[in-house]
Amino acid sequence: MREFTVPALATAPQTGGLADAVFDRADADPRQVALARKDASGVWRDVTAAEFRDQVLALAKGLLAEGVRFGDRVAIMSRTRYEWTLFDFALWSIGAQPVPVYPTSSAEQVYWMLHDAEVSAAVVENEDHAMTVGSVVDRLPRLKRLWQLDSDAEGALSAAGAHLHADAVHRHRLALTPDTPATVLYTSGTTGRPKGCVLTHGNFMAECDNLVLRYEAVFPSRDGEQASTLLFLPLAHVFGRMIEVGAVRAGVRLGHQPNMTAAALLPDLEAFRPTFLLAVPYVFERIFHAARRRAEAEGRLEPFDRAVDVAVRYAEAMEDKAFGTGHGPGPALRLQHRFFDKVVYSRLRAALGGRCRHAMSGGSAMERRLGLFYDGAGIRVFEGYGLTETTAAATANPPEQTRFGTVGVPVPGTTVHIADDGEVWLRGGQVFAGYLGDPRSTHEVLRDGWLATGDLGSLDEDGYLTITGRKKDVLVTSGGKTVSPTVLEERVRTHPLVAQCVVVGNDRPYVAALVTLDEDAVHHWLTMRNRPHPGPAELVRDPDLEAEVRRAVVAANTRVSQAESIRTFRILGSRFTEEDGLLTPTLKLRRKAVEKAYAAEIDALYRI
Repeated sequence: MREFTVPALATAPQTGGLADAVFDRADADPRQVALARKDASGVWRDVTAAEFRDQVLALAKGLLAEGVRFGDRVAIMSRTRYEWTLFDFALWSIGAQPVPVYPTSSAEQVYWMLHDAEVSAAVVENEDHAMTVGSVVDRLPRLKRLWQLDSDAEGALSAAGAHLHADAVHRHRLALTPDTPATVLYTSGTTGRPKGCVLTHGNFMAECDNLVLRYEAVFPSRDGEQASTLLFLPLAHVFGRMIEVGAVRAGVRLGHQPNMTAAALLPDLEAFRPTFLLAVPYVFERIFHAARRRAEAEGRLEPFDRAVDVAVRYAEAMEDKAFGTGHGPGPALRLQHRFFDKVVYSRLRAALGGRCRHAMSGGSAMERRLGLFYDGAGIRVFEGYGLTETTAAATANPPEQTRFGTVGVPVPGTTVHIADDGEVWLRGGQVFAGYLGDPRSTHEVLRDGWLATGDLGSLDEDGYLTITGRKKDVLVTSGGKTVSPTVLEERVRTHPLVAQCVVVGNDRPYVAALVTLDEDAVHHWLTMRNRPHPGPAELVRDPDLEAEVRRAVVAANTRVSQAESIRTFRILGSRFTEEDGLLTPTLKLRRKAVEKAYAAEIDALYRI
């Protein structure tokens, strides 16, 4: 199949903007819980729709009093926290455009985005961020104001605007239309400088409203239980931003968690008790591997692995039933599944708060077996696909027919087309308006209403999309063999000891790989074998560890032809990090930067 369309479910609004949802919900049900905010003692406190509206209105008046006007761009540099959502909707209430900046951005990255977007004001989280902005402020003549969240920017601005009448805000809000730019979101920039994607209020409406209607089993509150989610993805990323907007528009109780480490996240998941989660595959992988290590430490590895196998087989049987190719799990499998649900799967669900039954995954591909495991354990993960340019999801697996290992079918109102060279093209109401001040780049990707994504993929007979790689990442060996590294890299990474894998081989005689290790997993592996914990230099030469990684490479090679297989590999003593410039803020590899940083190690792979 070359093209597949799913009709829209939501009617595109002809008037208004994103902030209207805040005021409309407060008018309809002022006592409905809108968000939850952790207080100084660490306890989650509910925020009603009326309270949130009043906070947004007070902050919007303060921004007006401080000189922010309709069409102004205001940078926000912070981790994921309640105040970010508050500032977003306050800025949208007066027609201003938030410009998200990753909190880990370097001074030069901050300069480029603030300069390119011509921001007139900035909101930062803490003193370190203020110093980063301050180090480049002399090159930003348009930047006039800076507020700091940790210094009570919310309170100061609300006080500054207390004298203004609410009508001052409403006049700005009512001037908005769906075509008005809502935000400028900068791409992660795996190559070159990040480009500013201009997303309109209508882009977010098309995206969020269609998703909410399609996934009514996930979003609506029912049986007296309000749907809720804990947002821990960065709000500087389009996925996190879509969750924020969708939650407010759908009446979902929204919480924020700025720290994605297990030590910080798991206690908040237990306390907040979300009904659904949205995350990247890395999070689901970490949760699974942590559960398996814990089982091994408690002497329960064998039953845990049996439980995994049962969950996978159970989910596969249910998948076959959903597509009419099977009758579902047999009596023996159902009995095994019921037993492991009590002793294994329930513990996993309890770690996520006990109420979570659905999750959405995006940002990169999830391994099919992992998705099947979670489904068999009682948490259905809907894998999807999208870009900053598509306001997050363009495709997603439907609740009633999830095909694991694919990124699903087009979300309502979207068409997917596979070009002659295998490139994925997209069209729909969520597709962006273009790159800020960059008509040339805009023209390169927007073609007669289609967005050329740069990703390679295929559609099956039912319209399910599978992503096979990036056009720019395709390797061509010196023998002329074309290799997509993504399939190999993702399979190697499924090994619990492996953190990252980069496949190389462009203009080389064969394919090779650089592999980094998961420190926690290696520590556990050594401890369980009563082995000493050597330094990185000794560890990467450990023959038993090398044998483990080799098994992962051999397993990956079964997915491709012999000419495409990894012939040799090198274990590195340290991981690729954002601080080293080798990862984007969304943890995507900067391939050219990795190849440059490890040029000597790559050359050595071809001298054996």
